Amino acid sequence: EVQLVESGGGSVEAGGSLRLSCVVSEYSDSTTYLAWFRQAPGKEREGVAAIYTGSGNTQYYAPFVKGRFTISQVKDKKTMYLEMNSLKPEDTAVYYCAAGLVPGWPLNAPEYNTWGQGIQVTVSS
Repeated sequence: EVQLVESGGGSVEAGGSLRLSCVVSEYSDSTTYLAWFRQAPGKEREGVAAIYTGSGNTQYYAPFVKGRFTISQVKDKKTMYLEMNSLKPEDTAVYYCAAGLVPGWPLNAPEYNTWGQGIQVTVSS
């Protein structure tokens, strides 16, 4: 059974940077895509970025993070990363690592069936 464990995060001032990590217990058909989602209090979960684990290493980004965030992976370490730069208070949320086969759009949450525990990111003004 695939398990995902997030680390990193914390509190940072606006304009600062953070890097989140997600360790994947194993690769299988259920880890065809890896992704980051986030959820702020009172709001729906939204896709942040996704990456294809097969040939091509295709990446997907939500418009509100394009140019600021970078998703990457190191397969030999079984780890996925989210580098977050130029952080804004609106980025404050719990961030979740996710994995799935994803027959549809990679930034849609229902496509994923495995989730990490979530990690808090707080950006102060």
